[in-house]
Amino acid sequence: MEMNQVATIVNALSAQYMGDAAVNTVDLSNVVDIGTQVMGLDSLDHYVHDLIDHIGKVVFVNRAYRGKTPSLVMDGWEYGAVLEKITYDEYPEAQQNDSWNLQDGETYDPNVFYKPSVSAKFFEKRNTFDIPMSFAKRQVKSAFSSGTQLNAFFGMIETVIQNSMTIKIDQLAEAAINNMIAMTIKDGNGNRAVNLLTPFNTDTGKSLTAAQAVKDPEFIRYASFIMKLYSERLQRMSKLFNVGGKERFTSSERLHVILLSEFAAAAEAYLYSTTYHDQFVHLTKAETVPYWQGTGTAYDFASTSKINVVVPGDETATAATGILGVMFDRDAVGVCNLDRRVTTNWNARAEFYNNWYKFDAGYFNDTNENFIVFYVA
Repeated sequence: MEMNQVATIVNALSAQYMGDAAVNTVDLSNVVDIGTQVMGLDSLDHYVHDLIDHIGKVVFVNRAYRGKTPSLVMDGWEYGAVLEKITYDEYPEAQQNDSWNLQDGETYDPNVFYKPSVSAKFFEKRNTFDIPMSFAKRQVKSAFSSGTQLNAFFGMIETVIQNSMTIKIDQLAEAAINNMIAMTIKDGNGNRAVNLLTPFNTDTGKSLTAAQAVKDPEFIRYASFIMKLYSERLQRMSKLFNVGGKERFTSSERLHVILLSEFAAAAEAYLYSTTYHDQFVHLTKAETVPYWQGTGTAYDFASTSKINVVVPGDETATAATGILGVMFDRDAVGVCNLDRRVTTNWNARAEFYNNWYKFDAGYFNDTNENFIVFYVA
């Protein structure tokens, strides 16, 4: 079993996940109390000017972050390491039925062996990282007035750790989708990497840019039309919709659709609100993501709709922008055997204990399964 340490990766992704927005300088130093790390010794009363102000209320910032990653988690297993996926490669060809073409003196051999065309794929990579945190209860008791406050303090730390875990797990799940997007675009087949803007501009005589298109009601209607066509096409057996060129179909209950929320929200604002029978122009039912890889510095469409990743087997990055959505089979992208656990060590000499919050999971892409990318460029 191959284990990949991804702590560096998720830390780097965090900068993109959280955003590094530029802000104009505004002097609010005399308006807003931004707090201090340590209360100054000059915090005295205004009566005798010798009494140190006491803390009247303690508030812990303790908000659980639930994330919004697409639902890609599959099953897990306790023993073994490798995910083996067995598929039938080619559907059997039809032959002449001799029952209706019997000839005198001919031999009809029933003992011919017909070998099934079966292959296996093995997914053996896992990703792992841990978050270490030290806890020292005795040493921090003097900072609080009660056991309730002390427990709330450590509860806050626990929540922050879990939030950090959620962010990093979200990033890895989104990275699995982005990797499949990049491989599909890199493959360069228009049946799988579908440019919605060029044919629209050609048909309508417009010259919309990618950013303009997502706010244009006529384009949104066209995009909805094409996406609905593909959701129907994927239900029929075809070799056109996967990079591996395998005979595959995706039934409606196995279809997974993810749209850029900027595009989905624009449909609601610019199209549905002005359409009487809006059910006829609704986009395919989907999950949404606010961006594929990161926010950029301004949360602009060029950033939220962009990916820039290096895929396995390639040394150069695949960059693409204007990605509006993806449509894929449940078996094309997934997270399997997810394992979150905590290990602990007590240091008796220094009287503190360390927790390691650990995470393992396997992320896979199967290019033999149906996967469609819709973009504007």
